[in-house]
Amino acid sequence: MSIDLNLADFAALWTEAEQQHAPVTSIDRLETIYTVPPKIGNGYQREMRLQPGIDLCIFNRTYRDVRLHLPESQHLVQFMVNLTGIIDSGDFLYQDSEWGYIGGSGIQRPVASFFSRSQRNVGVDIHIQPQVLIQLFGTSTGEPPPELKPLLPGDNHWQRVFSPKTTGAMRAVVRQMIDCPFVGATKRLYMQGKVFELMTLQIEGAMIPGSDAANKPMVDSQTRAMKPDTVARLHQAAAMVRSRLENPPSQTELAREIGMCERSLRRGFKQLFGMTIVAYLTQQRLQQAEQTLREGDCTVTEVANQVGYAHLGHFAAAFKKHFGITPSQCMARKRTTVGV
Repeated sequence: MSIDLNLADFAALWTEAEQQHAPVTSIDRLETIYTVPPKIGNGYQREMRLQPGIDLCIFNRTYRDVRLHLPESQHLVQFMVNLTGIIDSGDFLYQDSEWGYIGGSGIQRPVASFFSRSQRNVGVDIHIQPQVLIQLFGTSTGEPPPELKPLLPGDNHWQRVFSPKTTGAMRAVVRQMIDCPFVGATKRLYMQGKVFELMTLQIEGAMIPGSDAANKPMVDSQTRAMKPDTVARLHQAAAMVRSRLENPPSQTELAREIGMCERSLRRGFKQLFGMTIVAYLTQQRLQQAEQTLREGDCTVTEVANQVGYAHLGHFAAAFKKHFGITPSQCMARKRTTVGV
């Protein structure tokens, strides 16, 4: 029988374990080694802050049939590779030694991850603040490069999850990180370089094979089985929806424009974006409305009309359901911020 834990329970067990087995700091003070709570398993985690906004965890642990329930939450950008072991998160993701994980920033949906007692998990886990990625790799105007845009959807957007195949080159980098021969400042530089090398390999591995090298889209874990041409057509349909929020195209028109039958369009769109075309239209309308309201240059009625809502009450109800505040409250918050 598995041990079911929510995030608070899980954190409490680690706190208790720290009291029983005090964390060990390395000689160069770069990493802290934590013992896995005996109540749920054995092993350790080596945690390092390589620079502000970039954290590395090297793990070697075995849990006792643990199911960890994570709530909906804001998520950092994450890269993860397992040399051994399995993390089964159901429809969200399946990780093992053959398939890695890239998690974008934004809102992560509730997830339940299962760790089997028979599986020793060895690998690395990297967390990066999204603004740090932009600072390090952004353009002169502060925009992220095209390759990283799928990882930076914004605080009010759902994160995207990718599952690149773990290659021999990735495993070699992970082993080099685990067996780092340096200490002190040299170790920090070495680890930073290996983090960026692993990120490069995983991002490249998540891109659609055969695409234009200058504009390779990334394919997420739920669409890997779809043909690249199908993914491209569905993205074209989504772009058409976003460009015509006030007067959106019908599904028949969308299907005709991208060269697919309506049934394939509806099925593929839901698989790729995790929602129906109608739900996607609503999401995009409300996100555009929220942005415009915060700019404070239009009335609520004008914003509702701009995004295709003829009935103000319907717009207000949908907005509050999505954001938890009314359109007027959204505008009021902007005015308060500007006036400070």
